Amino acid sequence: MSDCIFCKIASGEIPASLVARTDRLVAFRDVSPQAPMHVLVIPTEHTASLEEVKDGQLLGEMLLLARQIARDEKIAADGYRIVLNTNRNGGQTVFHLHLHLLGGRRLTWPPG
Repeated sequence: MSDCIFCKIASGEIPASLVARTDRLVAFRDVSPQAPMHVLVIPTEHTASLEEVKDGQLLGEMLLLARQIARDEKIAADGYRIVLNTNRNGGQTVFHLHLHLLGGRRLTWPPG
């Protein structure tokens, strides 16, 4: 999708602080972090939201990559949060499927 900022990051058109890349995923640091460690994991192929996902394996890959990043960033033992917002009322602001990996401090509930 030509006007999607996450598609542009995935393609390398817009620079980002990359943390990991696979054949189907890109992970990068959030430009407006909500925790000391805040990484976004996105598919390289545009999918607007969870409502459009047809490949459950993709979601599994996203979760496993997030887990690996948490381990690599040394936050796994203390704990971390994974958030996937869907559509406007769910808090999604960029309409390209993505999950947030947050950690590095105690996270409270409810978040908002």
